[in-house]
Parts: sequence; structure tokens; C-alpha cells
Amino acid sequence: MSLQDTLSNYVKQAVNADFNINLETVEFQATRKEFAGDITVVIFPMLRFIKGNPVQIGETIGSYLVNNVSEVKAFNVVKGFLNVEISDAYYLNFFNGIKNDNAFGFVSPQADEKAVMVEYSSPNTNKPLHLGHVRNNLLGYSVAEILKASGKKVYKTQIINDRGIHICKSMLAWEKFGSGETPESTGLKGDKLVGNYYVKFDQEYKKEIQNLIAAGSTEEDAKKNAPLLLEAQNLLLKWEAGDKDTVALWSKMNGWVYDGFAESYKNLGVDFDTLYYESNTYLLGKEFVAEGLKSGVFVKEEDGSVWCDLTEDGLDKKIVLRADGTAVYMTQDIGTAIQRIKDFPDVGGMVYTVGNEQDYHFQVLFLILKKLGFDWAKNLYHLSYGMVDLPSGKMKSREGTVVDADDLIDDMAATAEEISEELGKLDGYSTQEKKELYKTIGLGALKYYILKVDPKKRILFDPKESIDFQGNTGPFIQYTYARIQSILRKGNLNPDVTINATQTALHPKEKELIKQIQLFPEVIQNAANNHSPALIANYTYDLVKEFNSFYQNVSILGADNDTEKTLRVQLSQVVANTIKNSFSLLGVQVPERM
Repeated sequence: MSLQDTLSNYVKQAVNADFNINLETVEFQATRKEFAGDITVVIFPMLRFIKGNPVQIGETIGSYLVNNVSEVKAFNVVKGFLNVEISDAYYLNFFNGIKNDNAFGFVSPQADEKAVMVEYSSPNTNKPLHLGHVRNNLLGYSVAEILKASGKKVYKTQIINDRGIHICKSMLAWEKFGSGETPESTGLKGDKLVGNYYVKFDQEYKKEIQNLIAAGSTEEDAKKNAPLLLEAQNLLLKWEAGDKDTVALWSKMNGWVYDGFAESYKNLGVDFDTLYYESNTYLLGKEFVAEGLKSGVFVKEEDGSVWCDLTEDGLDKKIVLRADGTAVYMTQDIGTAIQRIKDFPDVGGMVYTVGNEQDYHFQVLFLILKKLGFDWAKNLYHLSYGMVDLPSGKMKSREGTVVDADDLIDDMAATAEEISEELGKLDGYSTQEKKELYKTIGLGALKYYILKVDPKKRILFDPKESIDFQGNTGPFIQYTYARIQSILRKGNLNPDVTINATQTALHPKEKELIKQIQLFPEVIQNAANNHSPALIANYTYDLVKEFNSFYQNVSILGADNDTEKTLRVQLSQVVANTIKNSFSLLGVQVPERM
């Protein structure tokens, strides 16, 4: 039972004994720094049930706690707040119980609990991953890891958008202008090579539009009738018809892209358990539309198109099948969701990591699946996130103005190198060790900067600011971890020795540090419930600030006696382990030296 649960029970007993009132809940908050105490009972909500002066009520409850709860050593009342001081013995007992638990805060999944499937990345195969994909991947991967740590079985997945007109544009441009180029002949990653031809298509398409306008066409007609666009549309029809040469070209170019994506995912440090491809799923869902027509979930219009009327639910009418019988994205997403449950029967819910421009789409999707009678539809969650902007402005893939993910990772490592060299703390490192460290710092800076922000908020990404070694940044936290490793190398850590309250009194900074460590399991559960890596990131920053305050105010290796030194080295070890574990949930590595 947690301290808060224990105190809650005794506060209820006190209120019953002294005021003959049965309280349902007790409100707690952290004690403000300027007052003595470790946890505060808020008296004001009780005044609805207990008539009297809040200070006197607090005094009565405080006296009861001191007399009846071994963990409570003292109290004070400030207006309507009962500040409770907890004994050193309680904190030391807690610390001794977790100091050798390398997985403290993590919960193992129950055998009978339903799994969660987390979808993220889901790129198009006509361009490389860019900065927007980076936020998507980091969020999805981190949420999957957090859910896993909270006790869920998790499957990571993506749906790769490998078909459609945009894919045919790259294919056509390569056929026309590529001269047989390959990743091998150019030395380019396959996704970059294909992305170049997507940009090339747009450039040539715009030229054709201008030529048609100059010849007397309207801009609208020119955009519809440009020869390149008509050819791309024809190529899509040939692909859908299974034309052998078109499918072979499509397979070859997509293969180049997949090789490129695999390298980017490895560099970014994300992975997947299973993959879905739009080319396999775009026809899924049509059978469920037919079933929905029978049950009245869908309605067929006079032109043959099929719709779902959601106006009574505060939404609008949504098409699920065109008049010519072809599927739309909604149809595909309905079918893909159902297919995933068929493929993984132990899945009881899904998380979709998709930008906030698709908020309405997922409202509609989840509602339709509920109307179709799928019980698991109540456990679907759209992890909606804001866009990532740069100081230079908005990115556009077709114009080639995106920030390439691979280039960004390289630039972050280069910035880390530049700053690290200025600080001059890498004497004795080999060239390879330095290179690996720069990548660890650069990637850590990138991931932390993006994940410390609430997912729903838009981000203005500043690479230089993210690699600052001071403040709420990844490198600052990594540096603290490395500093602790240095202390542990010198401190002759003995994890088996147990220090209890009869041997030493806790320094206030030691107690604050233990209190911060104690929060970790609850933070993981809150982050999982809210699908928010930002809660983990900012908890870690608070822990590091608390450790640095401890480090500056309390001598660790120069402690007055061996008992104090042992406890402080052990405490440093637990802080380091907690940093490492919390950063693992963000996909961030921590270096042993910096």
C-alpha cells in the first residue's frame, strides 16, 4: 500500500472518530517548499461535511496521525493545509526495498490481459522520411515503450502507403528522366533517389501547366490536362489492372525505398513487430460495407454510392464507397482495423499516431467501427500531434523543401561535435568513441526536444537550442548520468549493504531525492494513460535537477563517515538507473562518459 493510501485511511478514521463523519475521499498535494513537511492533506474539501475552523480540524487530524501512524513524525497546519512530516525510517525502508531493482517502476504484463497495437510512421513510398515523420516515429515508439512498461503487451506496426497516384508520379518521372539510375549507380539511398523523381515530376508538371496556359488554356484546365498528369493517371490504372511491366517497376522502386527506410529506422532507433501495406489493404473493408448495408449502418444513394449518416452523433455524412464501387480511405481503414484484430486476436485496442489534421477522420472511423458492433472499438485512440516547424518555415515534399530525417540526424551529430569540442572534455577518447558519443548526444537532443513537448502542441524545432548542455535538454540529462557514472567508478559501490534509520539521519536533500524516485512508477502509469512521453521527459528533468541540487549541497565521496558515503553512492546509483530507464522509454541512450 502506498503512503498516500495509508494516510488516506487514517485521515478517514480520524474524521470518523472525532467528527462522526464518513469521508469518501481525501485530497493530497506536495508540501510547498517553504513549509516543513513531505505531503499535505487539503482540509478545505472537508468543510462541506465538517463544520468548523479548518486550522482546528487540521490540528485534530494531525494529532491523530502522529499518535496512530508510525510513519508520521510531526505535522503543522497552515490555514487549510495539514503538512505532514514523514519519518526517515519510512523513506529508508522504501529505498532499501528498491535500490537493487533495476526494473523499478516497470510492470510485467498479465498473461490474460489484452494487448495494444500502436501504429506509427506509415510513410508514402515516394519520398524519404522527413522531420514530420521523425516526430511521428518518436511519439509512436515512445508511447509503445511506455505502454509496455506500464504492464501492457504491445505490438508496434505501421501501414505503408505504397500505392496511388503519388507513387505513380515518381515511377513515371524515373521512366522518363532517370536514364536507368539506381541506388548503386548513384550512391544515393533508395528512398532519396525515388524522392528526387517525385520532385522532378512536380517541376516538369508545372512547366507543362505554364505551357498550356500560354497556349490559351485556363489554369484549372491546364492542371487537369497536363500530359504528365494524364500519363501518371494511366499508369495507376495499369497498376490496378495488374499490368506486368508496371507492377515490376513498382516493385523495384518500392524495394529501393524500403531499403532506405530500414536504414533510417535503424539510425533513428525505432522498430516494428509487423507491417501492413496499402497495396494489400486498400480493398479491405468492402465486405463490411455490404454487411453494414444489411444492418442499416450504411445507406446506398441513388447513384450507387454508400454513406454513413453520423449527423445524429454531431458529425456529418461520410462516404464509404464511391458510385463506381471503389473504396475510399475510410473503407480501407475500417478493413485494416478489423484485419489486425483477426491477425492478432489478443489485441483489445489500438493507438493511431497520426497528425492532428486527421482528427475528424479518426472520430468518424472509431464511430463507424462501434456502429458495426466491434466491442474493441471503444479502446481505439488517436494519438494526435501538432506539426513540427522550422525557423525557415513550412516544409513541402513535392517542392523538395523538406528537412530529410537522415540529414537531420547527421546535422545533430555534427552540432553535438561542435559544442563538445568547444567544451573540451573528451581527452583520451578514440576517434570512433567520439563519433559514437556525438551521435548519442545528437540523437538524444533531438528526441528529448521533441518528446518533452505535449504531443498536441505544435513545435518550432531549433537544433542549436536542443543541444544546449544547460537547461531542460537531453544533453544536460545525459551529462548528469555520465557524472553519476564517474562517481560510481570512484565510490566503490556496495549495493548489498543496507543503511537504516538507526545508523543515520537523512539529509533533507537525500529525502527529497528519494521522494522524487518514489514518483517514478506513478509517472509511468500516468504517461501510459495519457499517451504522453512528455510526462516521462519532464519527470526525468525534475529528477536530474533534484540530483544536481543534492550533488552541490551534500558531499558524496567526501562524506563524514562510511555509512553516509555508502548511502549516497547507493542513492546516486538508483538515480542513474532511473534516468537510464526513463530515457529508454523515450528511445534515448545514455553515455557512460561525456
